[in-house]
Amino acid sequence: MSRLTRARRTAALAAATAAAAATALFTAPAAGAAPQPIVGGTTTTTSAYPFMMQITDSSQRQFCGGTLVAPTKVVTAAHCMVGETTSSVRVVGGRTYRNGTNGTVARVSNIWIHPDYRSVTRGDDVAVLTLSTSMPYATAPYVSSSDTSVYAPGTTARILGWGTTSSGGSSSNQLRTATVPTVSDSSCRNSYGSRYISSDMVCAGYASGGVDTCQGDSGGPLLIGGRLAGITSWGDGCAAADSPGVYTRLTTFSAQVTAQVNS
Repeated sequence: MSRLTRARRTAALAAATAAAAATALFTAPAAGAAPQPIVGGTTTTTSAYPFMMQITDSSQRQFCGGTLVAPTKVVTAAHCMVGETTSSVRVVGGRTYRNGTNGTVARVSNIWIHPDYRSVTRGDDVAVLTLSTSMPYATAPYVSSSDTSVYAPGTTARILGWGTTSSGGSSSNQLRTATVPTVSDSSCRNSYGSRYISSDMVCAGYASGGVDTCQGDSGGPLLIGGRLAGITSWGDGCAAADSPGVYTRLTTFSAQVTAQVNS
């Protein structure tokens, strides 16, 4: 199965991104059995998850997700922001539907990308956006560097996004959510070999597949115990058996995120 990021972008940029980093999930629900958005998930609303942000281009076309952790700070994936500028992106809050016009649209005044980021399979896939205006929505707490026990294998995690309904398929118009269990480092390494870096990444999904993030879900949250614990990053296909989704292990980068939140 092909490797892909879980981010969605317009055709020209998507082609360039695919060639440069074929594994990130700019657009990301999973493929598997029935073609459902966030594969295997259900519809939900931004009222239920007010910290869930759309990352869009300047015309408000969504291509990644993000998590509001402070009124003017959004955590997302580094691969979503490569090649972007403060004028090329917007952050939209309070909009359940991708084609909606409601909610709050904010411009971005600063983009911080982890300085060591090179590609999703080399880790460091984290970015923080500073908004020009505050979002009037509840923020999500996030894990600290000492909260490593949250990733214990089998722990229930929640995923959210507007990604495709299958690998390479159509995107979901409405926000969707699902739950997936975290996967042990050894099992994830069996699936991805040296591409899996346990210090920077964590896997979540079912051995049988069927539930996952997919293209367009990149940058969105992996929530454990109500806290942001991971960032949708990459995977081989979507919702395939023995190919769990790979998420940025946020405990590793919590101090750096906090430095950006406080800046």
